[in-house]
Amino acid sequence: MAPEINLPGPMSLIDNTKGQLVVNPEALKILSAITQPVVVVAIVGLYRTGKSYLMNKLAGKKNGFSLGSTVKSHTKGIWMWCVPHPKKPEHTLVLLDTEGLGDIEKGDNENDSWIFALAILLSSTFVYNSMGTINQQAMDQLYYVTELTHRIRSKSSPDENENEVEDSADFVSFFPDFVWTLRDFSLDLEADGQPLTPDEYLTYSLKLKKGTSQKDETFNLPRLCIRKFFPKKKCFVFDRPVHRRKLAQLEKLQDEELDPEFVQQVADFCSYIFSNSKTKTLSGGIQVNGPRLESLVLTYVNAISSGDLPCMENAVLALAQIENSAAVQKAIAHYDQQMGQKVQLPAESLQELLDLHRDSEREAIEVFIRSSFKDVDHLFQKELAAQLDKKRDDFCKQNQEASSDRCSALLQVIFSPLEEEVKAGIYSKPGGYRLFIQKLQDLEKKYYEEPRKGIQAEEILQTYLKSKESVTDAILQTDQILTEKEKEIEVERVKAESAQASAKMLQEMQRKNEQMMEQKERSYQEHLKQLTEKMENDRVQLLKEQERTLALKLQEQERLLQEGFQKESRIMKNEIQDLQTKMRRRKACTIS
Repeated sequence: MAPEINLPGPMSLIDNTKGQLVVNPEALKILSAITQPVVVVAIVGLYRTGKSYLMNKLAGKKNGFSLGSTVKSHTKGIWMWCVPHPKKPEHTLVLLDTEGLGDIEKGDNENDSWIFALAILLSSTFVYNSMGTINQQAMDQLYYVTELTHRIRSKSSPDENENEVEDSADFVSFFPDFVWTLRDFSLDLEADGQPLTPDEYLTYSLKLKKGTSQKDETFNLPRLCIRKFFPKKKCFVFDRPVHRRKLAQLEKLQDEELDPEFVQQVADFCSYIFSNSKTKTLSGGIQVNGPRLESLVLTYVNAISSGDLPCMENAVLALAQIENSAAVQKAIAHYDQQMGQKVQLPAESLQELLDLHRDSEREAIEVFIRSSFKDVDHLFQKELAAQLDKKRDDFCKQNQEASSDRCSALLQVIFSPLEEEVKAGIYSKPGGYRLFIQKLQDLEKKYYEEPRKGIQAEEILQTYLKSKESVTDAILQTDQILTEKEKEIEVERVKAESAQASAKMLQEMQRKNEQMMEQKERSYQEHLKQLTEKMENDRVQLLKEQERTLALKLQEQERLLQEGFQKESRIMKNEIQDLQTKMRRRKACTIS
């Protein structure tokens, strides 16, 4: 079970200092420790609209995020609060409270636009908080949404002929759910005399105006952006909690002192967020945890600081570089652990060692495949393969050395008494050669009976015997009981046995080479098999995401047709056709 991270209060995640956005390293440390998947809820809105109050409620606290009751924005930059998710076990709820937009002291909308964009990129649920009704003034204040095509890119290298609007067609595939919270809402929810739910009111407010004038386009643009970019939309209305003069003490007041309708509305809002806000997920179904969110924050803020546009694809690739490198190390660590537990050197045969390597290698590849994603050109898997090959070769070398050491030690123990007898002249007498050969054969048999000598057993023995040929020949030549003919026959016998042993060792060497080649082929096939399965799973996952995006676009196109907006419908139709073409290609794709 992953440990819970429960910050006692909010802390700055991204500071806004003199017009510069700077990441707080202490906040990154907190994120890096969160191993659980994260649900990220960000709130954005004009200053002094009660954003922080809602976030404190989501955190289950009365105090936390600073509540501003003056005409100045209290929150600067983006603040973060990490708490255990109240309804999703093993998940962390990350709340992001943003600097109030339109602060009179700043007089600069540039940073407001970037904070708005960052809140969208980092969150899985994006809450826009405003006062009163959804009228044209409210839409004008939401002009930041119309700048998203100038602030965010979905792809790092769009087609040469692709403009910002065409690139933004992919926004719906990774944008968060959109929740509009309307504070101090005092009107009856109705249209044309018919009562409306808050969601119906939002849909009604996002209707486009027919016409081609500049005024009509200005009216339609923010509405069209919200409709096209955000896959899921929700609306909540809130009555005024207390009399205006008591708003400054809002965080100190008990629920009994607040308007009952407001209390219930806040409870409904929190319940919806807890139940419906999704885990932050990247393209390919990659669930975001603390370290991944940390990487996204750094990548986006660094892009803005360097004058580039934050790019979803670049952020995912940067994250993949970090995680795939870690996946290689994790896989190698697993291999080392498995081999350390299973291997006892020297192994009795090369095949025994290679079988253990194959099992551990397969598991290591599985570990890598589970932990990696977006491995462009399979560079990290190739790195893993190279490291596993080296590990295998190292084990083979260690096995050979362990076998040599074991066999040399055995020879020393078994044959040293014979050597002492030779030095003492025991065999330098008539009939001594036969006694010597018999003793030698007995000791060879004893040597062969010793267990776990490993792959060097024969070679070490033959090398030893060859080094003693001069001693053997001297005993032979000085044995006066043997005739010259018998001595010649014995010399030829010894030569024949030596040649036979050499041929046997050559065959064994060839067999070992064949086993190594077979193992290399098996390794290649294992990598290919698991890679093919992963690529197929990724293909299926991407198709599911594209089908979801297609369904959303088809729904929006149908609404546009029903409302009579032919031009906008044709633009959406082109986006749909482009997406359908990509999906057909992916469905027809075969992995080679």
